[in-house]
Amino acid sequence: MTTIRLHNTKTRKREDFTPIDPKNVRIYVCGPTVYDRAHLGNARPVIVFDVLYRLLRHVYGQDHVTYVRNFTDVDDRINETALKRQLAGATGTLEELIASRAHETIEWYHADMDVLGALRPNHEPRATAYVPQMVAMIEGLIARGFAYANQGHVLFRVREYADYGKLSGRSVDDMIAGARVEVAPYKEDPLDFVLWKPSDAETPGWDSPWGRGRPGWHIECSAMAHELLGPHFDIHGGGNDLMFPHHENEIAQSCCAGDKFANVWLHNEMLQVEGKKMSKSLGNFFTVRDLLEQDVPGEVIRFVMLSTHYRKPMDWTQTKRAEAERTLRKWYALAATAEDGAPDSQLLAVLADDLNTAGAIAHLHKLASAGEAEHLRAGLQILGLMDELIPLWVAQAAFDLTDYEAFLSDARVTAMESKDFTHVDRIKTMLTRAGLQVQMSKDGVVLTPTAEFDADKLEALE
Repeated sequence: MTTIRLHNTKTRKREDFTPIDPKNVRIYVCGPTVYDRAHLGNARPVIVFDVLYRLLRHVYGQDHVTYVRNFTDVDDRINETALKRQLAGATGTLEELIASRAHETIEWYHADMDVLGALRPNHEPRATAYVPQMVAMIEGLIARGFAYANQGHVLFRVREYADYGKLSGRSVDDMIAGARVEVAPYKEDPLDFVLWKPSDAETPGWDSPWGRGRPGWHIECSAMAHELLGPHFDIHGGGNDLMFPHHENEIAQSCCAGDKFANVWLHNEMLQVEGKKMSKSLGNFFTVRDLLEQDVPGEVIRFVMLSTHYRKPMDWTQTKRAEAERTLRKWYALAATAEDGAPDSQLLAVLADDLNTAGAIAHLHKLASAGEAEHLRAGLQILGLMDELIPLWVAQAAFDLTDYEAFLSDARVTAMESKDFTHVDRIKTMLTRAGLQVQMSKDGVVLTPTAEFDADKLEALE
């Protein structure tokens, strides 16, 4: 059996993964707050943990892995979005508009992640369906002295949990000095965090021993993980932006409620765009759907993401995108000649070494160069590439367009010297009529098949 090694954030070292029960390997990943389209950074943990899910299923068996990724569908940002809709004239109560917005955003999320080749988790709980479990966990924390109620709020006593800060490597003193902590009249200590807060008449709320209200963000994941995976499970994952305070708070409240919680913690690094942090103010913020509508295939997005190790910052660039398209087209053309098989042991060993997807892709380059179509196909598939979930681009990409790209590129070089682009324009027109998207830049020419691609129409260029 392949030995999987993972870098455990909790211990800060790479360890052999030993499941609690090999017949039921359990993993929980923090999912999205559903108030808007998923941006490109949101896709990174989805793809990273999808590869882990695929690897675990390969090693332990498809029926022996349970993957949970939640939807946070009760949140102030969802409320704000729904309120804007109401003020813009949308019909229905605010609570109805909130529910509608959450449902709509979940459908968007599924559609976008499906195109990226991500398998659906075994369970995708919505926070609003587990409020009774959250109330019960909060009651237990109060009974144990780790939480208290005040002015309709329930707060967790951070200083009562001695190990608080160990996951993120922060001391309580550091948090006081540097953290943005809310000072509020209902808190015993500024560090204490909210488990329950009151709701007004219009926002979503549930009856509780502390009055009508709604849960805090952190208690949601603890309660859903406990309900679906039990008090002790194998792996908890998410972006490293969640390490503090979200994951730190999850550990504190779950352990104080009597759970052992997760053995292994995995965190992926953040995403950049052309070397800069993605932000609306810089004009480099875009969603997964933005790229898909620009005819960037989902598997190209996935390939670029996997080309960087999950614990390193990932930089999305147009150059990487173009290179990924060219590579995948060549590989698919070769892999299409083979039947489905098993990935070779060397690739599995690389991938199992802390999800080294960049190393796995380097190995795929060697397989492609050696013409090993069967192993190449199997290797692509375990990475979630050349997946049956998105067969259209696979079929299109299997047609090798390298010669046509070179033909247009050579014509472009000649035209730049002669200043006569008539021939280039004629070639572009013919390629477009064949159903190809034509992109020309200083890095070269990239031809991308669209849904209307017809290889027979390329004969006019030959």
